[in-house]
Amino acid sequence: MTTEPLLRVRDLRVALPAGGDRANAVDDVGFDLAAGEILCIVGESGSGKSLTASAIMGLLPRSVRVAGGSVELGGTDLLRLSEDEMRDRRGRLVGMIFQEPMTALNPLMRVGDQIDEVLAVHTDLPEAARRQRVVELMASVNLPDPEQLRQAFPFRLSGGQRQRVMIAMALALGPSLLIADEPTTALDVTTQKQILALIRQVQAERGMGVLFITHDFGVVAEIADRVAVMQHGRLVEIGPVAQVLNRPEHPYTRSLIAAVPRLEPRAARVVDGVPTLVARALTKTYRTAGGLFVRRRVVEAVKSVDLEIRQGETLGVVGESGSGKSTLGRLLVRLLPADGGSVAFRGTDLLTAPPGRLRALRRDVQMVFQDPYASLNPRRRIGAIVADGLLAQGRPRAEALARAAELLGLVGLDPAGVDRYPHEFSGGQRQRIGIARALALEPKLLIADEPVSALDVSVQAQVLDLLNDVRRRFDLAMLFITHDLRVAAQVCDRIAVMRRGEIVETGPTAAIFGAPQHPYTRELLDAVPGRGWVAPA
Repeated sequence: MTTEPLLRVRDLRVALPAGGDRANAVDDVGFDLAAGEILCIVGESGSGKSLTASAIMGLLPRSVRVAGGSVELGGTDLLRLSEDEMRDRRGRLVGMIFQEPMTALNPLMRVGDQIDEVLAVHTDLPEAARRQRVVELMASVNLPDPEQLRQAFPFRLSGGQRQRVMIAMALALGPSLLIADEPTTALDVTTQKQILALIRQVQAERGMGVLFITHDFGVVAEIADRVAVMQHGRLVEIGPVAQVLNRPEHPYTRSLIAAVPRLEPRAARVVDGVPTLVARALTKTYRTAGGLFVRRRVVEAVKSVDLEIRQGETLGVVGESGSGKSTLGRLLVRLLPADGGSVAFRGTDLLTAPPGRLRALRRDVQMVFQDPYASLNPRRRIGAIVADGLLAQGRPRAEALARAAELLGLVGLDPAGVDRYPHEFSGGQRQRIGIARALALEPKLLIADEPVSALDVSVQAQVLDLLNDVRRRFDLAMLFITHDLRVAAQVCDRIAVMRRGEIVETGPTAAIFGAPQHPYTRELLDAVPGRGWVAPA
């Protein structure tokens, strides 16, 4: 590493619009980044991580502005450059990988054309040379058959492949600085491991400095050289990764690390009794229509799955994206029609129950969805959303709204929030609202589909504690769908591992984590980022 930093940030301030809780989203932030170094910036949502990166790139939203400080890259203060001058440096000197590639990529352009666009704007290469360079870039990020894949549209690619395309775009012009904003948040552990290894590989080969933004401390342990911790727009701690993770000094850093779920399973519980839910030979196959230029596809999303859940028990379903976890959850509550098999809930087959009987059973089977904002009607007040199930069951409106307020209190929210709209709540609060809605009818079975995957570690810990509390309080049977094995270890009594629509292994959580039998289970556990790091007690 050189003694002179590649990137030098000093006293950076990003001002918020007037009337907010605080004046600055980023307040007097300063740090250095050397060539060949990976600096991770961690903190909760709203801490200023992404706005710091956006300020460096000159890509701040219109509602905020840089109010002071300097950002020197190679001796030039980027904050003093015109938009044309900054545009010339983006991609060439500094590249960025965005959090959600599906929104960062143009859905109407082939991925190869999107990489080519970077080269066309910033280089004088002829078309044939650019096409060859696109193929080389796609091959360098380990995309299969790049010559053919460059013709694909983003929706045809998996999440991991789309992220690789974003990395190829960021590397197209050989920048000296790479900014990665939560590039692995929505990926399962095996894909996440591949992307982290790829970033490490290209960083080492090119000697780049990498500014890596994340809220996942497992990722930090896996990839960082140094760590900077942000809270409320301020940098509260910075240092070598081993020092910050194992000997944190600031109380906020200690609280974040204490909230990280451990990979060690919780104390085993034996749950006896008759199963509440029994699925046998459950099957779902998707078929797409073929055409002149489109091959017909057949995807066996769920293949003859058997499972049981007892009252008071939490069964975790884990596996990669596309393994069939969410499809299985929706089949169990008949949100999707099954192609075959049976789902017996307290002796009644949900798949064959007539509409009247199914409506009566639905009060006992509820679901918490992965994205609480998408599952809450933005035009309706929270009280009405939570009370919907009660109203559908014939409860008087005043009684239903009063019960909704009680449920908000039960999940740790202000009961007065019944008159507010979903956008007025944070992500963690919206997830609590989703749980309150699911509990309104006092169900016997709760299906939670990735309920904490998008939450910060501290909010995640609160929601997991809440789910454990309501399971005990209501004596719920719970199906907990997740790709986060750390979360599964802390929540689940038993684990079912899904791969390509099949359950390949099932058993008590301690047995699955301590002595996995199936090669795929071992592969998942080996891919957990920062597996060798254990948060200090």
